[in-house]
Amino acid sequence: MTQKIEVKDVTDNTVKTVDLYQEREKIYVRRIKGLYRSLRVYGGSLLFLAYFGTLWLTWNGRQAVWFDLPTRQFHVFGITFWPQDFMLLSWALIIGAFALFFVTVFAGRVWCGYTCPQSVWTWIFMFIEEKTEGKRNARIKLDEQPMSLMKFGRKFAKHLLWILVALVTATTFVGYFTPIRQLIPDMFTFETSAWAIFWIGFFTLATYGNAGWLREQVCIYMCPYARFQAVMFDQDTLIVSYDEKRGEPRGSRHRGIDPKELELGDCIDCDLCVQVCPTGIDIRDGLQYECIGCAACIDACDSVMDKMGYEPGLIRYTTEHALEGKPSRILRPRLIGYAVALLIMIVLFVWVIATRIPLEMSIERSRGALHRITPQGLVENSYNIQVMNMSQQDRSYTLSVDGLDGLNMIAPESIDVRSGGEVAFTVRLMIEPDALTAPNNDVFFTARAIDDDQISTETESRFFGPADF
Repeated sequence: MTQKIEVKDVTDNTVKTVDLYQEREKIYVRRIKGLYRSLRVYGGSLLFLAYFGTLWLTWNGRQAVWFDLPTRQFHVFGITFWPQDFMLLSWALIIGAFALFFVTVFAGRVWCGYTCPQSVWTWIFMFIEEKTEGKRNARIKLDEQPMSLMKFGRKFAKHLLWILVALVTATTFVGYFTPIRQLIPDMFTFETSAWAIFWIGFFTLATYGNAGWLREQVCIYMCPYARFQAVMFDQDTLIVSYDEKRGEPRGSRHRGIDPKELELGDCIDCDLCVQVCPTGIDIRDGLQYECIGCAACIDACDSVMDKMGYEPGLIRYTTEHALEGKPSRILRPRLIGYAVALLIMIVLFVWVIATRIPLEMSIERSRGALHRITPQGLVENSYNIQVMNMSQQDRSYTLSVDGLDGLNMIAPESIDVRSGGEVAFTVRLMIEPDALTAPNNDVFFTARAIDDDQISTETESRFFGPADF
């Protein structure tokens, strides 16, 4: 007789109303001091210094970093990139992506918590909010109060400072495309171009909205990194975690009392870890995609553990294997693979930049017949050549050709090209029919700078002769 497994109907037939739009619940973040906050401050300071300071540096009489869109020149210190160098930009983005993958596999979302511009500017805006409206409890009470002159003044001061920070941020960003030493005086004399005004206004509103109003919603709903990070994590990834075995069961108690006497864990259920979280999550519920790895909860918990006389680290950077009492492996195949790929790409990228020749030549055969016979009986081919000077100084070049013995070339003796400019001209090649060994021959044009033999480029083309040579 066949034994059947009893099946129970567990379907919940209760009709539920689901609101497709959930109104945002404002998060009142409490500021906490600690090791990881100091690291965030130092990291943010370096980011601010690089962002606001780089464009004031001068290199060879111009702004050191300047993306000159009208002339299609992108100056990065001593190197000038052109639209033809778009592949280098693609490789730079790929290297950045692999670096992010490597960091994520190793230590989770530390990029988000420490150096992501959204997080850094949000921390700045929250600092301004605390200075104008008070600490966490004071801000909660202020929002619950009816509008008054005092409340209006505090709110007005906060938003005014937010807008000023956003305006400085936007002006700096536009300054990478319009020289900052020209942009700022033009703003005060109302001579700024319409496009500059538009982009300054756009990025001011974007910064003000993202860091002031949206805040954690950018990290939770708008940033795709939050969604695919789980694919990058494994059980040996360093993540901010709560030690449930040590902390549970939770419960309040007086200082100096042994929690074992009360059959409690080390967590006193103060909720301070929740109050300092910029995304408003409770890390004690386990790893959540909303966690940006900023470690504010670690600083908060360690401060409580210190006051209670307990060992720090109830919330800490650790791995899932470590929490389970298993050994963790830092060096693992996926991490090593990302590291090797990243190292190879960086070396190749640096090599390409270091050996890059600031000269480009394009050759196009003249339209019409593949060849013609001159009155002197020579076989002639014509070429349209364009030479582009990608260096930061005016240069003169010479043109030579080889590939066939007996070739005669009619071309300019000197090709003068200004810095960042290009020159187009026509070249004629002629040869005795008897010197041709095939109707289709390879020829190689070489352009070389007169003042520097190291600056040269070679381009291949074809020389056609009669089919019945």
